[in-house]
Amino acid sequence: MTQSNECMLLSGHMNHSGTTRWNNTSIHHNIRWFKQLLILFFSLLSLTTLYAQDLQGEITGKVTMVDGQPLRAISVSLLESNRQTLTDDEGNYHFENLNAGSYTIKLQILGSKEVRLPVEVKTGENTTLDYQLTEENIQAIQEVVIMKNTNRFSKKESGFVARLPLKNLENPQVYNTVTKELFQEQVAVDLGSISKNVPGAGIPMIANQGRVTFRSRGFETEPNARNGVAGAAFSVIDPVNLERIEAIKGPSATLFGKSVASSYGGVYNRVTKKPYNKFGGEVGYVGGSWSYNRLTVDVNTPVNKDRTALFRLNAAGTFEKSFQDLGFTNSLAIAPSFSYQINDRMSLLLDVEFNQAKGTSVVRFNPYTGSNKTQSIADMKFPYYKKFLGDDLAYETQMMNIFAQLNYKVSENWTSQTILSRARSTINGYISAINGKTDSTASAQVMVGTTSFIATNIQQNFIGDFRIGRFRNRMVVGLDYYNNSNHFDRYHTNTKVFNFVHPSADFRVNQNIIDALTATSAFRKENNSDNTYAAYVSDVFNITDQLMVMASLRVDRFQFNGVYDITTGEIKGGLSNSGTQSGPYGQTAFSPKMGIVYEILKNKVSLFGNYMNGFNNVSGVDINGNTFRPEYANQLEFGVKADIFNHRLVGTLSYYNIRVDNILRTNPDDVNYSIQDGTQLSKGIEAEITANPFDGFNIVAGYAYNDSKYTNANPSVDGLRPALSGPANMFNFWVSYRISEGTLKGLGIGGGGNMGSSSYQTNTQTAKVIIPSYKMFDLGIFYDQPKYRVGLKFDNITNEKTWSVRLTPQAPARFLGSVSLKF
Repeated sequence: MTQSNECMLLSGHMNHSGTTRWNNTSIHHNIRWFKQLLILFFSLLSLTTLYAQDLQGEITGKVTMVDGQPLRAISVSLLESNRQTLTDDEGNYHFENLNAGSYTIKLQILGSKEVRLPVEVKTGENTTLDYQLTEENIQAIQEVVIMKNTNRFSKKESGFVARLPLKNLENPQVYNTVTKELFQEQVAVDLGSISKNVPGAGIPMIANQGRVTFRSRGFETEPNARNGVAGAAFSVIDPVNLERIEAIKGPSATLFGKSVASSYGGVYNRVTKKPYNKFGGEVGYVGGSWSYNRLTVDVNTPVNKDRTALFRLNAAGTFEKSFQDLGFTNSLAIAPSFSYQINDRMSLLLDVEFNQAKGTSVVRFNPYTGSNKTQSIADMKFPYYKKFLGDDLAYETQMMNIFAQLNYKVSENWTSQTILSRARSTINGYISAINGKTDSTASAQVMVGTTSFIATNIQQNFIGDFRIGRFRNRMVVGLDYYNNSNHFDRYHTNTKVFNFVHPSADFRVNQNIIDALTATSAFRKENNSDNTYAAYVSDVFNITDQLMVMASLRVDRFQFNGVYDITTGEIKGGLSNSGTQSGPYGQTAFSPKMGIVYEILKNKVSLFGNYMNGFNNVSGVDINGNTFRPEYANQLEFGVKADIFNHRLVGTLSYYNIRVDNILRTNPDDVNYSIQDGTQLSKGIEAEITANPFDGFNIVAGYAYNDSKYTNANPSVDGLRPALSGPANMFNFWVSYRISEGTLKGLGIGGGGNMGSSSYQTNTQTAKVIIPSYKMFDLGIFYDQPKYRVGLKFDNITNEKTWSVRLTPQAPARFLGSVSLKF
């Protein structure tokens, strides 16, 4: 063997056939040699990297508001290197691996001038460059997730209520907020439990497919606004992705339209969680009475190195049985969210809600009222714990809401906001109610089939904050398009009469009974749709620094496309003999809004008044052929708002008066026609406080008084309080104490309650069904640490029997236990 062969084969040996044979000693020797070579290579690489880093520097900084609160999600650019990032929840930003030299930091903050700051980077050093706003920036305040070192349950500043850079004290409209910090402490796992903290919300009404509605100033109000635009959901809405609930009070059609998002009582706006600028999250479990099991996940992460693309995923799976003898609900919610700072002026937010549920309808009882008497549901002997319908009569719902928002900073004074919202809900299966036939018998009515709802909302807003001479103006100019499309393919069946006072032991309405009845049942097979085109403008004009007025107007064009009969394949014709309209028609409405605010103590106490409007489109003609006009609700309100003692006491007290005009009522001269001169009044007082008297001690309380009545209506109800308007008096409170120092820091206890006076399910001159007054109390214990949280909750500890306005029995005493791991 030649020397070259020996070198090529290293320490191997050549056998007689010319092949190489390796011995163990040679193999071990070569492995050691190879390891030493790798160690040398990576050592040199590390030294090179460290040396290169020593030749580079870093920039670290913090962006804060005038009062020192951190500014989150602010665009920070490094001009010379074409790099960009976002501040985190603490207002911090960071650039690394920078060559020594001079740089310029650029800050783009909505509602403020562009800021450019020179900075010098030195080799091997971390240069700190902080910036504090020199003037108050309300848009920045509205983006603060939670204020530090102050009232943790108060988050009043919102960019959705007025769609303007307007503080709560500057806003002539009343609204309540419920933050996620509060409903986490209360182990509130559904919207009904969260709404206990809203003055005047009352006992939540659960619809037959899991949808929840509330009372507000004597009117039914649904949580169908999402991030300030229509986000209808005719199904279970899981709160796993909620940052807070905003209960906006009074007719609000000027900005929110008359779509499903708004009622005469106001708007319930669901504000969703947004991605943030670091990795983190939480995994939680809640278990409790009646086989309640709930698993939640919240994961957030930056997507790119510069942290300008952020992703967050919230999800929940919930499984529970009814407290009654039958009934269940299983649901799955998935809510991803993605934000992207496209450049220093433009940002994009994508938000999705997906929910799928299977369950049985809650009890909805419609008592027999033919005996013309006053009676209470508590005395009717209708079983509180019995359902009468089997678990095989279940419904399935699916909901998906898609939300996209593009913000563009046009200038230091103007911002463009483009919004697209798409909502879809479907309901399949069986939905039921129980209708009384006599004082002791009833029949089950079951709706079988499919219903679907699709809504599209497109908005373009231009939001300005500018001066004309010395007078400040804050203005929004917007265009709004809303399309609604509905599909119905369902049967309405009625079972045989049964005795609910003394039912047979084995009585149960099941799927076989209902399916056998559908062939001879009434049905609804149709499609309908409508379009709304609107434009609005709202301006807040500062007469002085403490006195401001608001003027707003909406022009709304509603176009109903008619009802398409699936069975005949035709659009149903225009007017019937009684003047009702089923064919296409159009209607134009004007919705004004005005307000005045005077801050008697700047940024602390303000007096306010407002005139607000809502409307509903009305179709048809009267006996003389006159076309009906839109129905209008006009509110006058005045009150006082306070935010004092460094945010430790935040509250509102107001008086309102709402008058509804153009209500249809039966024509007394011809019962086949209607006349449009009906009126309804709703007036009352609302009070709310959120207090933090000393560290760790928190109080949330509210009171609502409402006096509603028909003032010009059909004789059967004229002068009476409307049924389903809820109690006239309602009170809510939650008081908690959390140890803020020492070895037991984070341990706390809380308790609260909800009380309401009696109300009506039916209220006519001849028949009344009374819902008794109620007093419900809850108790909670919790231990909150940076890495985990544990909670125990006891709802309705006195086992009070209560009913919603649909006479749905509410759950008795319930226990929930929760544990969450944070990372």
